[in-house]
Amino acid sequence: ILVNVVLGLTSFPESSALYTACKMVRWLSAKLGPTVASRHVARNLLRLLTSCYVGPTRQQFTGGNGESPPLSVGNIYQKRPILGDIVSAPVLSCLLHIAHLYGEPVLTYQYLPYISYLVAPGSTSGPSRLNSRKEAGLLAAVTLTQKIIVYLSDTTLMDILPRISHEVLLPVLSFLTSLVTGFPSGAQARTVLCMKTISLIALICLRIGQEMVQQHLSEPVATFFRVFSQLHELQHQDLKLESVGRSEGQLPEVAFSDGQLRPADPALLDELQKVFTLEMAYTIYVPFSCLLGDIIRKIVPNHELVGELAGLYLDSISPSSRSPASVEPTAPSTGPEWDPQGGGCPQDDSHSGTFGSVLVGNRIQIPNDSQPDSPGPLGPISGVGGGEPGSQSEDNALKRELPRSAHGLSGNWLAYWQYEIGVSQQDAHFHFHQIRLQSFPGHSGAVKCVVPLSGEDFFLSGSKDRTVRLWPLYNSGDGTSETAPRLVYAQHRKSVFFVGQLEAPQCVVSCDGAVHVWDPFTGKTLRTVEPSDSRVPLTAVAVMPAPHTSITMASSDSTLRFVDCRKPGLQHEFRLSSGLNPGLVRSLAVSPSGRSVVAGFSSGFMVLLDTRTGLVLRGWPAHEGDILQIKAVEGSILVSSSSDHSLTVWKELEPKPTHHYKSASDPIHTFDLYGSEVVTGTVANKIGVCSLLEPPSQATTKLSSENFRGTLTSLALLPTKRHLLLGSDNGVVRLLA
Repeated sequence: ILVNVVLGLTSFPESSALYTACKMVRWLSAKLGPTVASRHVARNLLRLLTSCYVGPTRQQFTGGNGESPPLSVGNIYQKRPILGDIVSAPVLSCLLHIAHLYGEPVLTYQYLPYISYLVAPGSTSGPSRLNSRKEAGLLAAVTLTQKIIVYLSDTTLMDILPRISHEVLLPVLSFLTSLVTGFPSGAQARTVLCMKTISLIALICLRIGQEMVQQHLSEPVATFFRVFSQLHELQHQDLKLESVGRSEGQLPEVAFSDGQLRPADPALLDELQKVFTLEMAYTIYVPFSCLLGDIIRKIVPNHELVGELAGLYLDSISPSSRSPASVEPTAPSTGPEWDPQGGGCPQDDSHSGTFGSVLVGNRIQIPNDSQPDSPGPLGPISGVGGGEPGSQSEDNALKRELPRSAHGLSGNWLAYWQYEIGVSQQDAHFHFHQIRLQSFPGHSGAVKCVVPLSGEDFFLSGSKDRTVRLWPLYNSGDGTSETAPRLVYAQHRKSVFFVGQLEAPQCVVSCDGAVHVWDPFTGKTLRTVEPSDSRVPLTAVAVMPAPHTSITMASSDSTLRFVDCRKPGLQHEFRLSSGLNPGLVRSLAVSPSGRSVVAGFSSGFMVLLDTRTGLVLRGWPAHEGDILQIKAVEGSILVSSSSDHSLTVWKELEPKPTHHYKSASDPIHTFDLYGSEVVTGTVANKIGVCSLLEPPSQATTKLSSENFRGTLTSLALLPTKRHLLLGSDNGVVRLLA
């Protein structure tokens, strides 16, 4: 929803609503973590980027009142922007912010494969016409690639350069220089794509130098220049005469001077001639002559022809200039300026190719960064209230360091993230790979309970050491890092066996025999509820779902009491057993709607109570052993585990269980729910996954001592992030995926 809001507001780049929406996307990207942010935020932003370039209106050059300026206006790697560039600036800013948060792998493992997908040719090899979405995708792909190149390190750029050449540049050029494929927006869209491709290739050339260009980019550069020769030859041939003897719908094949027969669509000649004009030849030839020097003669066979065309353009705008045949590889003073700030002519920008350095005579000079550091990791949101992209921001940089973040992906986090972004969003199953992501040491006693907060960016743990600790869940390190608690609540006098969050008032409830209600932000105790009789201690506690603000407590005399954390005294008091002796209440579970509560006894008996009337709806012998844990699920479903080694799924008012699972060796003493699946844990350190819907089947995994030490005492699942929090008897909580 938020990404669609950004799309709706991109037409109003000056609006404060767009600025706020982009800030919200940035905040969410950090809060959700790398896997969820990449799967749901970055993926939708990438799709949104294409929408920013759809339609002829978004492909019009900006700025120009009166006559349109020449194509060569602008520096070598940032030609004149189009309206789509301004519209897409906030989207690009959010994408780059995600890359800043989680590091360079986001650029190379997520953005670059998506770019390859955008520019991949269709399944048909014959003549075709692009649709408007594919046309916009090409523009978006080239724009995003240019952003990526700026932020890649030298080592990474050289490593992925072959991929960029074969998966991005050559497919784009195949559409751009195609003699059989038309663009929906005609010559305008092809001209814009041509200018963006020039800027992209020139930027790469400036980063890697002449020798690497010859080694890795010879084919794209030669392909770019070759189209001028092909059009030059087509002008001297009449394609209509070739149509004799051809079957209907088949395009004529033209024999070119390189000996190749290529199909050509006569209807496209007019579009191609409007794009690859004398001015375009000048726009390409001059900068590449400066960048490549003598190497251009080796990798571009038709450079002399393009040079002559560039000379003809110079002659047309300034007849007194030098002859067409002797165009130097520098722009004359009478030609259009390159620098958008008007700071000099091309020879001042003759970068040597030593990764952004400048060649001054025979001296290599590293340019100083004269621009002041912008606030924030990537500066203000580009294009939001700040005019055109590329005016003063990172668009004018050949290379920028991607700021290091504490949440950068490495080690196990990187391996898990790479797997997760490849998983289909339709996959509703929980997959446990036993990848250790983080450790949370600090408790001096066994961890009795672990509960994530509703936002999944923090979790609570209660321990035998009489403390409750609040831990941050933001990714950090390579999987071996240890995280310190954000807050320690030390007001308990006994071992803590329950901890939970009351979502409505945003407070924490913990119990050691007495219930403590406290503020998770300050650690201040808000209320303490002692048992009415010290001989009748509290044995189980549960919190009501929002919007309720009540706590339900079971005591050893089989009495259920409700307390509103906002008011003194008791709300309700109900007897769970009348005339029976089912034992002690071991576990309580409240339905997601808050309309019923179920209690599990030490005898294996379970009682279902209506919270609105206080009536016992049902009582039944569910297990042969002690009830260990109960969970209530949407749809009036109950899940219970017992010391008799069984895990049972019930419908609230149905006498027989829906599913019944039996553990072979150890009882399932802790479990949590993920959609229609149950994730279980045993004291033998085995993690299992079983279904609530399908016939009984369970897959189990034995935790390795390398990833988990001690005995498993508690388990909690992060449903959005699909991680597991595992507490052990040695006081350490570990995050695994």
